[in-house]
Amino acid sequence: MAEIGVKDIQKLRHDAGVGMMDAKKALTDADGDVEKAFELLRERGQAKMAKRTDREANEGTIGSYIHVQNDRPVLGVLVELSCETDFVAKSDEFRQTADDIAMHVSWAKPTWVTRDQVDGDALAKERELISRQAVAEGKPENVVERIVDGKIESWFAENVLYDQKFVNAEKFDGTVGDMVSNLASKMGENISVRRVARVAVGD
Repeated sequence: MAEIGVKDIQKLRHDAGVGMMDAKKALTDADGDVEKAFELLRERGQAKMAKRTDREANEGTIGSYIHVQNDRPVLGVLVELSCETDFVAKSDEFRQTADDIAMHVSWAKPTWVTRDQVDGDALAKERELISRQAVAEGKPENVVERIVDGKIESWFAENVLYDQKFVNAEKFDGTVGDMVSNLASKMGENISVRRVARVAVGD
């Protein structure tokens, strides 16, 4: 059986709009073939978002979270959650999700929303730092690249909103990206976090 790489899982998640476990299972069933795994997801009715990503998402709502300390606001977050129709934008579940993501942002402090927004120089610098650390620790040259890839995944999980584990596992056990994908599949629309703003007193 072919080795299932993290990069292939992430690509399939992005292309098909499914959660990590669904993507990994499809790749396992497809023996690591990304295109075949995508077709399997379509056959299973899971890759619903793949046909919707080209549709305009010009509606949405602003989720918010304010943290109060000693009777005064000290932290505020705004999140723009976009969708295709006013009907979905006005739904309680959609607006609650926007607020939940804002609450998450207040705690997790993501630097970017998605991986494609990550600054290339910052990523290259992080890869170089991890590589130097691995070499300094005496790691064999043939495994340094795998170590770098693994630690970069952890770096994404710390700094990219969609890759961060949602802060309240009792409410949703998965990443914020999974939460958005699940809502999009449920609502039948192209849904995404467009912008995030976090302001804290003293920052």
